[in-house]
Amino acid sequence: MAALALGVIVGRLAYIMLYRGEYYSEKADSLHERERSIKAPRGRIYDRNGNIIADNKAVCSISVIHSQIEDEAEVTELLTRYLDKDPADIRKKVEKVSSRELIASNVDKETGKKIKAAAVPGIKVDEDYKRSYPYDTLASKVIGFTGADNQGILGLEVTYDSVLTGTNGSINAVTDARGIELAEYSETRTEPISGNDLVTTLDLNIQRYVTQAAEKVLIEKKANRVCAITINPQNGEIYAMVDVPEYNLNEPFKLVKPENDGETDTREDAERNNSASETSMLLPTAGNMDELNNMWRNYLISDTYEPGSTAKIITLTAALEKGAVDSNSNFFCPGYKIVEDRRIRCSKTTGHGSQSLKEALMNSCNPAFMEIGERTGVDGMYEYYHKLGLFSQSGIDLPGEANSIMHKKENVGPVELATMSFGQSFQVTPIQFISAVCTVVNGGHTVTPHLGKRIIDSSKETITAIEFDEQRQVIDEGTSQKMREMLEAVVAEGGGSKCAIEGCRIGGKTATSEKLPRGTGRYISSFIGFAPADDPQVLTVVLIDEPEGTYYGGTIAAPVVRDIFLNILPYLGIDKATNEY
Repeated sequence: MAALALGVIVGRLAYIMLYRGEYYSEKADSLHERERSIKAPRGRIYDRNGNIIADNKAVCSISVIHSQIEDEAEVTELLTRYLDKDPADIRKKVEKVSSRELIASNVDKETGKKIKAAAVPGIKVDEDYKRSYPYDTLASKVIGFTGADNQGILGLEVTYDSVLTGTNGSINAVTDARGIELAEYSETRTEPISGNDLVTTLDLNIQRYVTQAAEKVLIEKKANRVCAITINPQNGEIYAMVDVPEYNLNEPFKLVKPENDGETDTREDAERNNSASETSMLLPTAGNMDELNNMWRNYLISDTYEPGSTAKIITLTAALEKGAVDSNSNFFCPGYKIVEDRRIRCSKTTGHGSQSLKEALMNSCNPAFMEIGERTGVDGMYEYYHKLGLFSQSGIDLPGEANSIMHKKENVGPVELATMSFGQSFQVTPIQFISAVCTVVNGGHTVTPHLGKRIIDSSKETITAIEFDEQRQVIDEGTSQKMREMLEAVVAEGGGSKCAIEGCRIGGKTATSEKLPRGTGRYISSFIGFAPADDPQVLTVVLIDEPEGTYYGGTIAAPVVRDIFLNILPYLGIDKATNEY
């Protein structure tokens, strides 16, 4: 019996040594090794000209290893002296029996050096990185920000998170059975690998120009918000995307003070606000997430609106394509149009009288466009809504894109068709509508609005050029040319005249759309403009949400686009005299 037992034991030992030896060896090593992570630097984000718009700041993380602490009071006192933390919280973590307890992250390097220099047993100071945004609020709703672990939360930071995220390194130390590091064994390091960098289509200078123009009208008109995009209509590259008020990317949980509250911060106020303690921040809770989400929200992609008279661009394009109208078409406006049991007014209640097709667009005449929509028909209108992308997301490389709100085609009667013809009773996102207009004026090919340009490594060598959906020809080039000519007349002679710049060929369209519910006096004023009118290289849209006082798009939004063009056309090399690119 004893021999049998001995044989079983020997057999078991042989099995463990021969077949399970590597497993138990690794397990034993793991019990005597302590690993601390070294965060990898996140890839930088650049504008198209090489300016860094998202960077990394070297910081430290401070932790304690309970088994190595010799004097808990000394550790608590030192950490309390240098860290802006509750002493009771620090003491609780110092006294906690655990393999490693994190005390603070994102500690500045100087403070980390002082704590490390004190050489108090049990305290570990490790290198770390914190995301840093050199321009604070600029393009905040485009760039987005990162979380505590440097993972993307919003904007480009989350869309390109897999590109920007690096591979963490580690520090490994050998310990005894009690978890105390053995001095005779030096620490070993596995170096982190940085994430790749992202080059965007944004142009820092154009972003500044557009932001300044938007902020100016936001304050002057005491609006809820002002949004603007400047885009290359030929390829969909976005030079600027603005939704003011913006928020500070370096303090993303600090609520923005409304720009239109009638107060102006002094330099001292601004400095005091910027140096406010964490108690002024809103950490995410069920109670304040709505406020934070609203502050972070990019209206241009996440919200829908009725485009109003700018939608006449789509109606007229569809009508020309279907042969429902041509350059010789004429219309008569008595100031209204009767549609079934409805009397739908024109903005000019006395009527425009007899007018050509071009004049109907210049006058932004509702009765004329109701007739144009009627001639085109529901099938024709919906065919071009689909072709121009108004039933699908634009495909922009930002998170949170919404989609349009449209009638089912079978539910569109004469009244719905009439109101849709001049931009009411359906809703689109601004980015959807901008994409559609780009197609109308660029010769008729679709574009995907985008911000990513290429991915580069740390030596700035291109790894990948970012590609988007292939362009498709959906509008005849001749139709596109006619639309450009008529939209140029809107600026030269019609309702968009406040965008005119002497010596420049600019096309555009105004809109003033009343928000739902009707009758509340709340409007969105907008203008869409492009230049040069005969070969558009830049297109800008401005939307002013609930302006006070005068609210007509041609009066308050067109001048904003003019101001932007005065700055960016020379910058882009679009010559004023000949308007050639």
